[in-house]
Amino acid sequence: MGWLDRGWEVFAPEPAVADWLRTVGPVARAALRDEGLRRRWLRHGGTWFVGVDVLPNGPDGAVAGGAPLAGRALEAARAVAGDLPLHRAQVSVTWPGYPGRDPGESDAAHRFRRDRDGAHLDGLLPIGPETRRFLREMHAFVLGVAVTEAEADAAPLVVWEGSHRLIRSAFAQAFAGVAPEDWPEIDVTEIYRETRRAVFASCPRQVVALRPGEAVLLHRHAIHGVAPWAEGAQADPDGRINVYLRPEVARASDWLDFD
Repeated sequence: MGWLDRGWEVFAPEPAVADWLRTVGPVARAALRDEGLRRRWLRHGGTWFVGVDVLPNGPDGAVAGGAPLAGRALEAARAVAGDLPLHRAQVSVTWPGYPGRDPGESDAAHRFRRDRDGAHLDGLLPIGPETRRFLREMHAFVLGVAVTEAEADAAPLVVWEGSHRLIRSAFAQAFAGVAPEDWPEIDVTEIYRETRRAVFASCPRQVVALRPGEAVLLHRHAIHGVAPWAEGAQADPDGRINVYLRPEVARASDWLDFD
């Protein structure tokens, strides 16, 4: 089964991705040494560099005159979503001890990240003092590429296989009768929480520990997260670095309508 059936798929290293990483890898590592970026993006006791939109890539994925992103994962994504421009990529980095605890973080929030891998759906943003959830970013897909070597239990990506089907059904119900341009104003907090509980109960949790040059393609509706860093797990001195690209759909209706 492929990514549309399972909600995720891993693609083996290939020359096109290696060419892209020759320039992307050093730029991603350099971001970790930028003090301004560190102040902005270090979370969970300094064990996670969130790095949203940190990679200075163009619409073709290229940085600093390097090669554009290509390869089978991107081809598979574009076969469904079309040739969308790529937004600036996230540089996500974890280190031993993940997830640490931030000052002011609630017990419940920390337990959820530790025990449920911080499972989430990309694009649902917490809004307001009560952190209600709204669909404010409509991604077409999530494409991740591993930059560094890390052992399988060093805070790998995890995906709940088949969760994209439950999410699509739930949000089709939540948005029924609402114009797509108004979806971002619909409070989906409760239906999201209920559906995520159903995902935990019925969808297998899959560990996706990428090796350098491997790519993972996630369905935009897939519930995913990051597992804790196991005690003694080893990785590159710069940590586990994954780069994620999440272009937005061309039309709001596409978020529900295409495969």
